[in-house]
Amino acid sequence: MNAKSEAIQPEGAEGMQDVNLEVILDVPVTLSMEVGRTRIPIRNLLQLNQGSVVELDRAAGEPLDVFVNGTLVAHGEVVVVNEKFGIRITDVVSPAERIRKLK
Repeated sequence: MNAKSEAIQPEGAEGMQDVNLEVILDVPVTLSMEVGRTRIPIRNLLQLNQGSVVELDRAAGEPLDVFVNGTLVAHGEVVVVNEKFGIRITDVVSPAERIRKLK
């Protein structure tokens, strides 16, 4: 089977008819990367100005999280491609783990 005609069946979907991926291949999704997070009081947020530094919860050199429509799908590292930032995927979250997180 080629990728265009390949049908899949989600885990735990016994008895459901096969799903044709062709119908969703051109649907746009939002891909985003997260460097880290932090929580700060509104008081500190209002004091931020040009040159302020906000410490994040992730150490330098740790992989970034890659999200598709808000769902974690991979981890990667920052690269520069044609003078623009990019990401090299270093680890992909398994489909079973992604489905488990949706529930």
